[in-house]
Amino acid sequence: MGGATADAGPGEETGAGSGATTDAGTSPAPSPWAGPADGSATGLPAGRAGTAGYAGPPPTTPPPPGWRPPVHLAATPARALPAQDMEAMDAAEQQAQRVTWSVGAVVGVVLLVLLCLLCSRALF
Repeated sequence: MGGATADAGPGEETGAGSGATTDAGTSPAPSPWAGPADGSATGLPAGRAGTAGYAGPPPTTPPPPGWRPPVHLAATPARALPAQDMEAMDAAEQQAQRVTWSVGAVVGVVLLVLLCLLCSRALF
């Protein structure tokens, strides 16, 4: 067997990453989620152990005064849109609304007929 036993009681850890020793008496590999081995609270490498926190981004050099990106193409001015015929648009909207209501009425009648057929089949 050589591993930790599977019949651990409540609150007891099992498995290789739990810190339990094996039957041979050797310790398993340390958990990758364990704290630093030397007991320090920061967990930073030895060269950076004295710094604390985030030092911020590195400094930047501002561009020279008056600097602008080069302009290769100038945009053309916007053209005038054609005039809209409001009466024709209203007539088209009314026609579309009539078609929508007609299709809805046809679908409603078909569903009502199907409902009546299904209810008559269930009752008789």
